[in-house]
Amino acid sequence: MAIERIVDTSSHEEDNDELQIEVTLRPQLFSEYVGQERLKRNLKLAIDAAKKRDEPIDHVLLYGPPGLGKTTMATVIANEMGKSIRVTAGPAIERAGDLASILTNLADGDILFIDEIHRLSRAVEEVLYSAMEDFKLDIVIGKGPAARSVRLDLPKFTVIGATTRTGALAAPLRDRFGHIHRLEFYTPQEIEKIIHRAATILEREIHPEALRSLSTRARLTPRIANRLLKRVRDYADVNGDGIIDHVTTGHALELLEIDELGLDPADRNLLESIIDNYGNNPVGLTTIAALTGDEATTIEDFYEPYLLQLGFIERTPRGRRVTMKAYRHLGRATPEIE
Repeated sequence: MAIERIVDTSSHEEDNDELQIEVTLRPQLFSEYVGQERLKRNLKLAIDAAKKRDEPIDHVLLYGPPGLGKTTMATVIANEMGKSIRVTAGPAIERAGDLASILTNLADGDILFIDEIHRLSRAVEEVLYSAMEDFKLDIVIGKGPAARSVRLDLPKFTVIGATTRTGALAAPLRDRFGHIHRLEFYTPQEIEKIIHRAATILEREIHPEALRSLSTRARLTPRIANRLLKRVRDYADVNGDGIIDHVTTGHALELLEIDELGLDPADRNLLESIIDNYGNNPVGLTTIAALTGDEATTIEDFYEPYLLQLGFIERTPRGRRVTMKAYRHLGRATPEIE
């Protein structure tokens, strides 16, 4: 059984209370959304133009590492357009009939948000092509010689797709999006603003030193920033007066075993496993997965982006290699370079 990581960028939807708090902390409009300035400018222009023409906005594809706000941005787009949003995920749409049911219940201008859109089955994708391009739904009724094809008209809707892996997205599907945007990692200053906003919503006083301490450990990711804030708030409630100051924050982060760069025990275990077993030699992704007990895709999607951002891992033609910078951070003796 996998241990939950506080810095895990996946959404813990099985915890309803946590999910409700996370939804509460999410911005609802561009004016509340911190960061992603270039993306906001482009989308605001597209939304203003669509509203002026009284048309739905073109289909939007948002991609980038998990936890950066793709679902939140979809909600913001819907709110700015003044339209309803239907949220689903690629793995949840198992058959073409599931997609047909969703599409026929949409209204003009509605937004369909599909998270992990790269995980749609090929049969579902085929149905989605004509729905996105022509707003028509082709369904087959019956089986064998008696089967017949029926074409239904659909309301003019907008698909917003989110993915962490654009390379896994079929080219014909990708080409049907009018807007394709990448969400970038946030700056520490933007993370500070996000934490301060969240603390205000949670009605908590937070000192500037605590704010800076949390922002440097949030891995440049809003979801982790909010999760850390909630855990420190819990510690302050139990072991203090509820005020989030530098001392309380330090004790809470020490308890969570999160260091000054935001690495947790799982990150350090990955780096140290490579060092202990392979030293300065490059290692294949499947070998790293075997060392840590994680899936290769988990390492690629959840470990690597931030470790690459820090410069702790480099990708070479022969595999992944731990850098000298990581050796120094872990307090390990640097190897002799041959």
